[in-house]
Amino acid sequence: MLHVLSRRVYRRLFLAQVVALAGTGLATVALGLLAYDLAGADAGQVLGTALAVKMVAYVVVAPLAAAAVARLPRRAVMVGSDVVRLLVAGSLPWVGEVWQVYVLVFVLQAASATFTPTFQSVIPDVLDDEEEYTAALSLSRLAYDLEAVLAPVLAAALLLVVPSAALFLGTAVGFGASALLVAATVLPRRGAENAGDGPRMPFGERVRHGTRLVVRTPALRPVLALNMAVAAAGAFVIVQTVVVARSTFGQGEAVVALLLAANGVGSMAAAVALPRVLRRRPERWVMVGGAGLLTAATAVVPLALAAPSAGVGLTAVAGLWVLVGLGWASVETPVGRIVRRTIPAADRPAVFAAQFALLHACWLVTYPLAGWLGTAVGLPATALVLTALAAAATTTAALLWPRGRTPAAAGPARAEPPVRS
Repeated sequence: MLHVLSRRVYRRLFLAQVVALAGTGLATVALGLLAYDLAGADAGQVLGTALAVKMVAYVVVAPLAAAAVARLPRRAVMVGSDVVRLLVAGSLPWVGEVWQVYVLVFVLQAASATFTPTFQSVIPDVLDDEEEYTAALSLSRLAYDLEAVLAPVLAAALLLVVPSAALFLGTAVGFGASALLVAATVLPRRGAENAGDGPRMPFGERVRHGTRLVVRTPALRPVLALNMAVAAAGAFVIVQTVVVARSTFGQGEAVVALLLAANGVGSMAAAVALPRVLRRRPERWVMVGGAGLLTAATAVVPLALAAPSAGVGLTAVAGLWVLVGLGWASVETPVGRIVRRTIPAADRPAVFAAQFALLHACWLVTYPLAGWLGTAVGLPATALVLTALAAAATTTAALLWPRGRTPAAAGPARAEPPVRS
């Protein structure tokens, strides 16, 4: 998998992703501390609202940004996004009101919703070999998981020698380093600059173009359902792990971190294995199988919560979280392969932006669902409801999946007429 790093352009882009993710991880910890400074016992409410603001920014901004920057060089778009993120991170230590946090978080995540789909659309043009591209997808997944596991450790080490506000400066450094790495990299020209009608559409059509392509491409319709399966199981893990550890089993904060790390370990294990697995198995087998695995793991959660002792229960939950992570990465990592194979280069930025927004729209539904149900009906019933949602989504994806090998894109997609309701 690491052989792909021998490609100079991709190596620089991957390093840019890693340093930006390190900055994001520091910001996550720093935001929690800032929320407590501003709101005290209500810090959880502040963070929950900030998380909702983040999801709204992702869902709303990604397709708008893809349409707005369709005619611009991708390197300039990514560097500009990093500069905006740098400025916001540098501003966060100076806020004194909760509403200011919400505004800056929205701007920060709007810049991320511009950067990430653009970055995703560049990689298939840099790596034209499918095996190399698969390796790049797995490395990207590893980077995200390592950020989730290692960033809190790095933050804890820094807090021994610097105040919490300095973590935001570390975030700014990460985004600045990312901008410099991207600026120093010569990227292939955007496919849409050479062919295709996407950039020449009216703005409103460009906003809808990516979503229309996702919905109308048979190979991508199952991905819409699998997004919901991942969000259903993942929301229980992210939202309720702290309740499982602290309230159900009476453990401390360290156990919360260990359980979340178990989920990351499962995801990283899948990312390492997927390049080899995808050489022997089609995406349908891997992605639907992964969704089935995370659905089954979530279904067993009530039994783990009813374990006769805390040790047995926590061990069982950790094992289930590993399985959810395995399934999670197995569903999400191969999506780029399908986009690369079925969507012309001219339209990939719009499709990656649409997939980014649609995935986070699912999270916007399941995050509050997992939280509200956990309070209203308890954790076992919540796990079963989310299991039913994941199972329905997985079954839908299996039924929608086209038979046979996914056909390659024949050429640039043409502008489509507006869909009349």
